[in-house]
Amino acid sequence: MKKRKYLAVSLLIALALAGCAGEEATKPTAGDEKGAASAETAPATDKSATGAALSDQEKQRRAELLAQRRVHFAFDSSTIDDEARAIIEAHAAHLVANPQIKLSLEGNCDERGTREYNLALGERRAQAVEKMMKVLGVAGNRIKTVSYGEEKPLCQEHNESCWRQNRRAEIVYK
Repeated sequence: MKKRKYLAVSLLIALALAGCAGEEATKPTAGDEKGAASAETAPATDKSATGAALSDQEKQRRAELLAQRRVHFAFDSSTIDDEARAIIEAHAAHLVANPQIKLSLEGNCDERGTREYNLALGERRAQAVEKMMKVLGVAGNRIKTVSYGEEKPLCQEHNESCWRQNRRAEIVYK
């Protein structure tokens, strides 16, 4: 049963990577709101979860996704969109390939709403990412979730552009 689960997860990841291979990837710029990964904690691997060799384009796409440490959410939502899904899938594949690595998922919100509501929403955001990683084969004992609510904003201004940056879950490798 366990072998089938890993095979199914591997197939899912391989299909996701194959679907992403045809898309044109963009590199984050210095002012980009997505976090950068260090080469030490999130290197691109030469093999996918299925063991098949990756093309140069697939390696580049995976490295770009691993460099993104923030997944963003819509207002008052903990639903994972397609962009966030690709980032989470890349990190999950990296974690499955490197079972010694642990991480923390930090849920954040914009300043609107009460402190209590934002703490709960931040927790739901972190848990949504955790749930997807578990489905993709990452052991739950390697993941810690925490909510900071509105307490750790990336941007201090009071406008939609800033609020969009602050509605996020951060992937922090330990």
